[in-house]
Amino acid sequence: MDRWRGKRALITGASAGIGWELAKLLAAGGTNLVLTARRRERLEQLAAELKSKNDIQVEIVTADLAHPAAPHDIRAFTSAKNLEIDLLINNAGFGVYGAFHSAPVDRQAEMVQVNCSAVVALTHLYLPDMVQRRRGDVLILASVAGFQAVPYIATYAATKAFDLLFAEAIAEEVRPFGINVCALCPGSTTTEFQQVAGQPDRAFRHAETAEKVARVGLEALANGKSYVISGLGNYASTQSQRLVPRRFVTRVAAKMFAPPEGQKP
Repeated sequence: MDRWRGKRALITGASAGIGWELAKLLAAGGTNLVLTARRRERLEQLAAELKSKNDIQVEIVTADLAHPAAPHDIRAFTSAKNLEIDLLINNAGFGVYGAFHSAPVDRQAEMVQVNCSAVVALTHLYLPDMVQRRRGDVLILASVAGFQAVPYIATYAATKAFDLLFAEAIAEEVRPFGINVCALCPGSTTTEFQQVAGQPDRAFRHAETAEKVARVGLEALANGKSYVISGLGNYASTQSQRLVPRRFVTRVAAKMFAPPEGQKP
């Protein structure tokens, strides 16, 4: 974590899960932080904890990335305080479980806004300064779900495929400027994601800890990787998909994520 010692990172979705652990790891490495999420009380709790344990600066700004203006509000906050962002972490995101035709369309649209549109907006707001300075890093939370179609979390998987390909493409564009961009692709992780999405327990039997996933992502970013899959089993699964027909992979995923028998899809 010494790569960002004395520098400043902006973390979205910092109030829980992987975002919370990313903040703790960076703070322990001496990184100053700007934390953003919807829940101010959680941000204040985390900021107080990090400042008491580490000699760093921590700023917080509440924002709901489901609103298109939120990325610009965050940028306005950091600009007003003259905070130079050396590391942008697009971590905020959520999923919705269930058959697509029965899931509320407004919630699906919010997911696309948070998982994709906000990522594009924030990256575009902060990347030009990094290019001008010839230094900076961007970490984008994708998912192993982004490597395939996943019935019953169809929109979520599609948004994570977007995040993965977006990160890989931007990584090549800005590499000549000394900037690293990496997509972190976790599998099942012990966070609030399952409860928010309403996914079944069987999809989280082999979940990794959020701290482990966060560490994998930061190490991969520091090492210049354009994407990283957390967990050997997850890596093996995504790579083996290349050897079988896509329809077969989708059918297997459908069986894994299908609602319990008797439950309305």
